Amino acid sequence: MGLKLAIVGRPNVGKSTLFNRLAGRRLAIVDDRPGVTRDRREAKGRLGDLELDLIDTAGFEDVDDESLEARMRRQTEAAVAQAEVVLFVLDAREGVTPADRIFADLVRRSGKPVVTVANKSEGRAGQSGALEAFSLGFGECVALSAEHGEGLGELYAALRTAGPKTDPEAGEADGEDAPPIRIAVVGRPNAGKSTLINRLIGEARLLTGPEAGITRDAVPVDWSWDGRRVRLVDTAGLRRKAKVTPGLERLSAQDSLRAIKLAEVVLLVMDAANAFETQDLTLADLVEREGRALVFVLAKWDLVDDPGPRLREALETAERMLPQVRGTPLVALSAETGTGLGRLMPAVLKAQADWSTKLKTRDLNDWLRLAMERHPPPAVNGRRIKPKYMAQTKARPPTFVLFASRAASMPDSYRRYLVNSLRESFDLPGTPVRLTVKSGANPYVDAEGGAPARSRPAGASAKAPTKPRGAAAKRAAAPVRAKGAGKSAGPKSAGPRSSGPKSSGPKASGPKTLGRGRSGPPRGRPSKPRS
Repeated sequence: MGLKLAIVGRPNVGKSTLFNRLAGRRLAIVDDRPGVTRDRREAKGRLGDLELDLIDTAGFEDVDDESLEARMRRQTEAAVAQAEVVLFVLDAREGVTPADRIFADLVRRSGKPVVTVANKSEGRAGQSGALEAFSLGFGECVALSAEHGEGLGELYAALRTAGPKTDPEAGEADGEDAPPIRIAVVGRPNAGKSTLINRLIGEARLLTGPEAGITRDAVPVDWSWDGRRVRLVDTAGLRRKAKVTPGLERLSAQDSLRAIKLAEVVLLVMDAANAFETQDLTLADLVEREGRALVFVLAKWDLVDDPGPRLREALETAERMLPQVRGTPLVALSAETGTGLGRLMPAVLKAQADWSTKLKTRDLNDWLRLAMERHPPPAVNGRRIKPKYMAQTKARPPTFVLFASRAASMPDSYRRYLVNSLRESFDLPGTPVRLTVKSGANPYVDAEGGAPARSRPAGASAKAPTKPRGAAAKRAAAPVRAKGAGKSAGPKSAGPRSSGPKSSGPKASGPKTLGRGRSGPPRGRPSKPRS
């Protein structure tokens, strides 16, 4: 366990920026406008060798009624009561204000050790504000800049002095516990997400009210159910993308989408009066594409007049509008009265177990053989696709690879048939299943369905012969002349050849033009007699 540190102060003094700096990553939404943070948010942090349990709080408002600001103040007071050391943050450029003095009296009455921090002290403009902080009576003030990381060494020394003395070896056995089940609670604005989490954990941990859009950050809440650690993440309401305004609402939407990607199970909370609207269907499809387990929650069930027919209608709508997550569990409950709340966590654990399923290769191939007998693969372009072998490559979500001939030609309809049959046969309702179809490489085929490649000698080049160019082309195009053509090897004839008829007897022994060193009839043209 680290030092539990509550970061408190007026609105827009840099509490969330300091929270992100100590946590080492961007967790809380930061904006220039005041009042961005509303719920208190907890995270692990570190400063040097000092382990910290950080609590980010909303800006202090001096009101005490039933307004939203008064509820935010009560959340801050709860954080102060929970902390071991209070980090009181001031704006060094504005100095000590009357609201700071009122809040300082409230923190002083808590009896907790207080470390005063003058944020935004970079430059000459923040020097006077850091000196004014001595008037609050909390001792020496630490001047720092959370945005630029200046003054963290002085803050480390102050926390070491103010914090309780702890054994450095304590808490090492905590790492042996199993990691918590991460559950993200998403839905449209004012669907009852924060009220549901408060009912589950049994305390008013999150801000609730009739106003839409109270939650802005994705707030994690640690909880234990039946001896198992659970981390519930409350998210901001998600509207249609076209209606999301740039700035703060867009940052909240991005934080909610990040919570979905990091979750194991997603609870899609819908108002029972208008469930499965277009935005609900979009969110369900997003969860399936991200590969997360899904549970439908119909909230405010105590306001439904005819629960039986309404529940059957909701189930039929889910089956018809969301076939890609067919069989997803649906829980109807009321967070206000607690009706149906006992069915939620068993459904969540069942969905998480299905999401982590690992199947044996032998069982998969037995199922594949039966699935092919029940519905054989289609023939595409006159040639049938032949599935051969199937195996699971990973879980969370279950991912399978199927080896088949002509894998690229397998229709999407047959792929969906295999996925639905897989869910039905192995009892995986609503679980996102990933199926990849591959074909084994054939070294005797250039491409799938192509002609066989010609065999070549080992080491032979596969390149086609190149055509000669330039002088080599001219030499290749010229006619080849026999050696010695047109030349006589013997003495030149002195007279004309006889023009008499050819005799059938032996040939005359007169001089003839023959080839070089050869006998027989001449190959070239006879030489003309000289005059």
